[in-house]
Amino acid sequence: MSIREQLAITAGKSVYWFLHTFRNGGSSFPGQLVERMAPNALSALGKRYDTIIITGTNGKTLTTALTVKALGQGYQNILTNPTGSNMTQGIVAAFLAKPQPARGQKGLAVLEVDEANVERVAIQLHPKMFVLTNIFRDQMDRYGEIYTTYEKILAGIRRCPDATIVANGDAPIFNSKKLPNPKVYYGFNLPDQGDIRADVNTDGVLCPVCDHILHYHFNTYANLGNYFCPNCGFHRPALKYTVNKVDTLLPTESQFDLDGHSATIHIGGMYNIYNTLAAYTVAREFGIAGPAIVNALAGDETVFGRQEVITMGGKTVTIILVKNPVGLNQVLTMIGNDPQSYSLAVLLNSNYADGIDTSWIWDGRFEDLDYPKIPAIITGGHRYKDISLRLQVAGVPAERMQTAENVVDVIPLIKQIPNDRIYVLATYTAMLELRKALADQNYVSQQLVNE
Repeated sequence: MSIREQLAITAGKSVYWFLHTFRNGGSSFPGQLVERMAPNALSALGKRYDTIIITGTNGKTLTTALTVKALGQGYQNILTNPTGSNMTQGIVAAFLAKPQPARGQKGLAVLEVDEANVERVAIQLHPKMFVLTNIFRDQMDRYGEIYTTYEKILAGIRRCPDATIVANGDAPIFNSKKLPNPKVYYGFNLPDQGDIRADVNTDGVLCPVCDHILHYHFNTYANLGNYFCPNCGFHRPALKYTVNKVDTLLPTESQFDLDGHSATIHIGGMYNIYNTLAAYTVAREFGIAGPAIVNALAGDETVFGRQEVITMGGKTVTIILVKNPVGLNQVLTMIGNDPQSYSLAVLLNSNYADGIDTSWIWDGRFEDLDYPKIPAIITGGHRYKDISLRLQVAGVPAERMQTAENVVDVIPLIKQIPNDRIYVLATYTAMLELRKALADQNYVSQQLVNE
């Protein structure tokens, strides 16, 4: 470690200590300071760690949290970036927050990494494993099409040809490039439904070999499933770890067969079963026994803004991050499975971290919701007019909606809803604003501020 890096790391640790002792914290500012002083300091910080990089469009934060939980059954010294600050400065800050392992010992770093930052992180940390969740259209202004996003990830993988790739085998894009890395695929092993196709409004269903439209033996959602090309024979790779059956799929609980084990997670959505399977796969590859993993994952899992449940004035508020059409539609399907009455709030911002293009809301199937059992609807965020119009087109009368451009002003509206349960669907910065306001009013104990 150079003197410059030592000085930068010392300064970063001091700033981190000050912010978390006397202020409300800061998930990435100390990392920004270190990077300005010593651009390659991450390499020095990570020398005593074996690193796992978790990346993809949807599910990075929860998959990372679940992976840490599963690996905790066999490993003691695990570092992660739990706030979801997944660019290099946030990752540097995660290393600053934790004491280095003793000389001669190795820790384990389980890191959520933004797709566009994979190469930069991989160059410095030389990970042992890349975990790929999925790739869907997301923040088109920043990432471009799904193939462009995958190329950003591949740029990092190609720097580490010995690293194991753990990939969602149900995603055709992860089987589209030949790589020298060892590969482990996970996915769903559900009954054959014959020869079917994905929905017409689905991206990524062209065969990477011959450009023919892919067909499926079963399709879980979007372009995921047991795909095959009837024209050239391209097909899903062999899966090592599988979900074999889904028994219960409610907003607050999912029960399923996880690689032969009866598994329960206290969170809804088919997409979260995929996240659980990804975490299970990583832990199994690191030598953790299946039953121990399933038991570890069965507990309540609270992750900022990812189906986080908050009690506010006698009401149960579930905050769910939404950021692209596939994720939004999965959330709408999940809350549509709720047998009880609930209210709904949709908070839409278009800051850089959200993606400045909000046209993706028109691909959301808001029409599928059962509005007679939704007594109150709130729209908010600085693009509240856009989401209000989208809901009106979906069939919600304008007079049934309450609006608040300022996210803080959504809180009193929630308190006044006629029932005691509300789902809040929010883009990233809207979610941060809401959580900060809830923390300021002592409804949550920790703020999540991306400083």
